Amino acid sequence: MAEHTKIIAVTRFDPERDDAPRSQEYEVPVQEDWKVLEALNYIKDHLDPTLSHRWSCRMAVCGSCGMNVNGEPKLTCREPLSNYGERVEVAPLANFPVVRDLVVELEGFLEKLGALKPWIMLAKQRAPEEGATRQSPAELADFKQFSMCINCMLCYAACPVVANEPDFLGPAALATAHRYNLDSRDEGAAQRAEIMRGEGGVFSCSYANECAEVCPKNVDPAGAIQQAKLANVLSWARSFVVRRRAAS
Repeated sequence: MAEHTKIIAVTRFDPERDDAPRSQEYEVPVQEDWKVLEALNYIKDHLDPTLSHRWSCRMAVCGSCGMNVNGEPKLTCREPLSNYGERVEVAPLANFPVVRDLVVELEGFLEKLGALKPWIMLAKQRAPEEGATRQSPAELADFKQFSMCINCMLCYAACPVVANEPDFLGPAALATAHRYNLDSRDEGAAQRAEIMRGEGGVFSCSYANECAEVCPKNVDPAGAIQQAKLANVLSWARSFVVRRRAAS
């Protein structure tokens, strides 16, 4: 297969040693069918073993290899180098602390995700005694799209609210919470509601829709958040009516 060279300009940064990020260029003999990740792996294996980047499956399943390519969040394992010119810039995802070079820290996201209880609640606990909870194809369809998230964090890198409000729970976490609220087997919506309606919750979303544009799995986190806004307003209104009736 024919080869030609491209300049891959990679952001290098070690917080323990460097005062600021810098760009380092590598001349890479790329093949026509290469993805961006393959160029980075070539650099690591043949040109500069000190380069740090994260990847695993190379099949757009694990979400590990998210990076900014020419300023846009991409999964580098599925992004063709042929989409770009002779010079390609690769940087770490925006809106995350950098561990080193192209590797970002995900601890903050995992804490936010965990706070929203991203698992089926209650029905699972009864399963040993009552058996499996059945679910129809229509009930599965209610939430299936929002269950496709691979936590690649491209949506966080693209989100203007994440960039300006550190307490915002973010697209992936809120979409995942909504996915479980829609699941017919789950009974935890009330427990998630306080966090979802609180500071940094669904009502912090400005619906810029950037998260949906960059999502490699077509999850549409922006759509999930708008649905969650409506669901939370209706839930609050119903509880208000019930309190009024009880008081009267």
